[in-house]
Amino acid sequence: MNLPNKITVARILLIPLFLIVMFVPFGWGNVTISTISIPIKDLVGAFIFIFASSTDWIDGHIARKYNLVTNLGKFLDPLADKLLVSAALVTLVELGLAPAWMVIIIISREFAVTGLRLLLAEGGEVSAAKMLGKIKMWAQVVAVSALLLHNFPFEFISFPFDMVALWIAVIFTVVSGWDYFAKNKHIFANSK
Repeated sequence: MNLPNKITVARILLIPLFLIVMFVPFGWGNVTISTISIPIKDLVGAFIFIFASSTDWIDGHIARKYNLVTNLGKFLDPLADKLLVSAALVTLVELGLAPAWMVIIIISREFAVTGLRLLLAEGGEVSAAKMLGKIKMWAQVVAVSALLLHNFPFEFISFPFDMVALWIAVIFTVVSGWDYFAKNKHIFANSK
């Protein structure tokens, strides 16, 4: 297993740490900045999530720069992204910070695309993430981060950046999913 794939696996291993921080009642209290109060667990969870998400760029950069792109990496990298974002989104629903219906749309798309990837792999095709998928991923990361940070610092100006970011993430999630299926519809024609 090469370095980029090890970084991808590390991203997956950060998910349980994120969940422990978010759900084990450590009693850390809150941080108050002016009129905004943010639970410390949410700040720590946001840091872990942002750090884990940043490894997506790092592993991809190393893989491309040193010609270490592998089929395993093409499969593991988007899987790690989906697991990380799904865990964070379900956490946000549990904490009452994100609407369940939006999270269901995002996670449903991720399951559908993963299923399509498995069909493609069965036919000998391994599809790496495309630009729309990368934009979708970063839109989701921005939305989750803003929600975990309780809309800080935008809360000072009463601008709902966190919800705007979540709407943008949902839109890119649907559009990129549609695009992925449209570009790979041949797999369904071949399976008749």
